[in-house]
Amino acid sequence: TFLGFNGDKEPDIDLNFSGEYQGTIHKYTEKLFGEGKTFKAGTVSAIKDNIAFGYVKKYFDEREKQVPNAEISRLVKGCVGVKKTTGQHPGGIIVVPHDREIYEFCPVQHPADDPNSDIITTHFDYHSIDKNLLKLDMLGHVDPTMIRMLQDLTGIDPTTIPLDDKKTMSLFSSTKALGVEPEQIKSSVGSFGVPEFGTKFVRGMLEDTKPTTFEELIRISGLSHGTDVWLNNAETLIKEGKATLSEAICTRDDIMTYLIKQGLPPQNSFKIMESVRKGKGLNEEQESLMRENNVPEWYIDSCKKIKYMFPKAHAVAYVTMAFRIAWFKVYYPLEYYASYFTLRAPDFDSEFMIFGEEKVKSKMKELEQLGKLSKKDGDVYTILEILVEMYERGIEFLPIDLYKSHSTKFLVEDGKLRPPFSSISGLGGVAAESLREAAEKEGGKFMSIDDLQIKSKVGNSVLDMLQNFGCLDGMSKSNQLSLFG
Repeated sequence: TFLGFNGDKEPDIDLNFSGEYQGTIHKYTEKLFGEGKTFKAGTVSAIKDNIAFGYVKKYFDEREKQVPNAEISRLVKGCVGVKKTTGQHPGGIIVVPHDREIYEFCPVQHPADDPNSDIITTHFDYHSIDKNLLKLDMLGHVDPTMIRMLQDLTGIDPTTIPLDDKKTMSLFSSTKALGVEPEQIKSSVGSFGVPEFGTKFVRGMLEDTKPTTFEELIRISGLSHGTDVWLNNAETLIKEGKATLSEAICTRDDIMTYLIKQGLPPQNSFKIMESVRKGKGLNEEQESLMRENNVPEWYIDSCKKIKYMFPKAHAVAYVTMAFRIAWFKVYYPLEYYASYFTLRAPDFDSEFMIFGEEKVKSKMKELEQLGKLSKKDGDVYTILEILVEMYERGIEFLPIDLYKSHSTKFLVEDGKLRPPFSSISGLGGVAAESLREAAEKEGGKFMSIDDLQIKSKVGNSVLDMLQNFGCLDGMSKSNQLSLFG
């Protein structure tokens, strides 16, 4: 699956790093392979149908010309696919062999024709040259950042966490390990906030399949990342009893290993896997070869429906990380929720989230009445679900405090969580950092609200927000004492 049986397949190398560390890693590749041997993978964005239609329409409107629709369609067709602008792949690095130059393959440029940019990309879209040069995908992810934060908070090395821990495994089929009943959190599984397994879609898959082994979690991850692999495919087969979770096609590798086991030649098995995972289905020759080797009809039909499949190695990497985070959720809930809200909840709003479960539930009802939620409201609802679970586990918030709150991190304090300044809606990162720095310098107390404003350089709107949260209670407005009070 990595290089093909004859080493004739371009390898797909994905390396996931903490987003905070991605820039360092990109620089390191240049050091590793040598200057002038690594380039950001360039992308070319082209004009799409609706934009092209707008261009053509505007052209004739400006000239006040009436032309038939057929002519407009012809011109639109000619514009579609023309380069609009260039960019870069978020983590792709093209590596040039040490005895070659990039110019033997393509020119290089600054993305979006910006001569002041310090980024140099391949001039051609990387898809045009990925069969000639190796592309490394070095992507920034939140999960490694979260694992690092959990390690710092607990002192536990995540690589020592047992991947067969029974309590952690039970989260994917029950809520018992969290000490709550399904009715309390409106879910029969305890995977809220666990990467890969926290969305409503994947929780539904967990409820349908009730996994009890690490291997089954890998299969579910493969199913959830694929396109037309679970819905109207494996899901139906499992419900109808035609296949079990362990028999269904879940990752690319499943196809090749199964077909070899059935007696197909390795090379044919590999080619069928590559065709199916790219969404190209099966040709007649491949179908008849599968039937000759007693491959069931449901399996052949399943292959034909698939549009995209996840590699097993990716699923293993993701599930390993998810399981470690789930372990902290079971055994170190305070540190888990502190990390989750710090790194995965940019829409956390203290106004209706830190004042108890009732306020959280009332906000949930308010959103439910809207019907179909926008992306932002959906993200807020996800945080609210996790908050209900946290409150039901007996964990509460401390108030936001001028001297004790961090600018952006949720802190563990006295068996509770202390929200940061940035959890106040509308209070930006710069103001939050200024408040923290000023409070640290003061050490003791600000003399007055004016003193706080002078030292932190925050505006009146920020002071109003702090006032609303009771952070300025007991502080006088100014430093001046009245002689005639």
